[in-house]
Amino acid sequence: MFENLSGRLDQIFTSLRRKGKLSEQDVDFALREIRLALLEADVHYNVVKQFTTRIKERTVGQTISNALNPAQQIFRIVHDELVAMLGEPAPLAFSGPKPHVLMMVGLQGSGKTTAAAKIAKRLRLSGERVLLVAADIYRPAAVKQLQTLGEQVGVPVYSDETKKPPAIVKDAYDLAKKNGTSLVIVDTAGRSQLDDMLMEELANINKKVPVNETLLVLDAMIGQEALPIAEGFRDSIALTGLMLTKMDGDARGGASISIRSVTGVPIKFLGTGEGIDAIEQYDSSRLASRILGMGDVIGLIEKVETTFEADEAEINAERLLKGEFNLEDFAEQLRQVRKMGPFSQILSMLPGVNQQMMSQIDGQQAEKELSKTEAIINSMTKKERQNPVLLNASRRRRIASGSGTTVQDVNRLMKQFRESQKLMKRLKKTGGRGMIPKDLFQ
Repeated sequence: MFENLSGRLDQIFTSLRRKGKLSEQDVDFALREIRLALLEADVHYNVVKQFTTRIKERTVGQTISNALNPAQQIFRIVHDELVAMLGEPAPLAFSGPKPHVLMMVGLQGSGKTTAAAKIAKRLRLSGERVLLVAADIYRPAAVKQLQTLGEQVGVPVYSDETKKPPAIVKDAYDLAKKNGTSLVIVDTAGRSQLDDMLMEELANINKKVPVNETLLVLDAMIGQEALPIAEGFRDSIALTGLMLTKMDGDARGGASISIRSVTGVPIKFLGTGEGIDAIEQYDSSRLASRILGMGDVIGLIEKVETTFEADEAEINAERLLKGEFNLEDFAEQLRQVRKMGPFSQILSMLPGVNQQMMSQIDGQQAEKELSKTEAIINSMTKKERQNPVLLNASRRRRIASGSGTTVQDVNRLMKQFRESQKLMKRLKKTGGRGMIPKDLFQ
């Protein structure tokens, strides 16, 4: 989402780094370029004005011009102010007797129902006993959608389409209290626009049960329209937080940067894809680092931890080092890696991978190659995957035909697999010494 903005900011700081000492004119020019980059990214005008004013105040005088590395100092100031603009992280806050209640609100099409299921899975894995409540009785198939998602994430769903939403939520709350459930997540109805009927219904739910958290789900792709929607909900009900969905989209993303400053409501979660695991707890420092091209190693580690089972990963690592890793293991690892999200998204989380590097990497081609590799391995028999030595010329022709690839593709994969096995065996013998070619980063 922030690709264009990151690219522009990277160009600005690259230009500053070439200058050594900076004059006041250099700083003014950089601030003007930063202002234009933010405005083009759809950041709210008043937010941009306040942002650049604060940076200007911190860069005035001798501190910057006499610094040993003034470009880095300005970069640090911009990072700090960007974090301040994005707002402090605000995790879910539950207090009082259980069950606690989390109410999801938003307009139609914002991804509210899926967001409820994503949060339910996240909190269930953290030890909460969760109940989802289908309180959207107006949208066709809304109840069925939540029930399907509930099965997918292993969380029960309460529904009763014969009653009004406030009564449904009250019955679900009473049931949760009786059964020792610790958290009730309510998926409320959305509308195509803000209206009094929607707000009255949400207020009535608040009267029926003690709501601890009210999260407004917003589609990050709608740009500046998100701001008046958030303000409308905030002025009508007691919002405690925001969740921005579709953060993996290709919109300009400026509203996502503006929304905390404009509304005063903290962002608590980000939806980063369609998958049920594609959710992140909001962290302004990590988001600022991504925008400035510094990557997000912590986010990448979290993706790995949620995708791979720790015990299984340890066993596979041991087999890999012993040279016992076969194509069946490789296919399973490939499937796990693909669950982490698009290849380009994973690369963007690595530090030092700037927009110029990203532009040289064809993410779609990389995905295509991964799909081709998976198709080749899936076209093998189980015996062939476990013992690749069996793959003679006729078997390779059969595999190529079955996977829609060529014999050359199959041969290339087998060569890469053999080289990997050799590398791992050498790695175990040498402890990693001398394993990285000297020209790797040239």
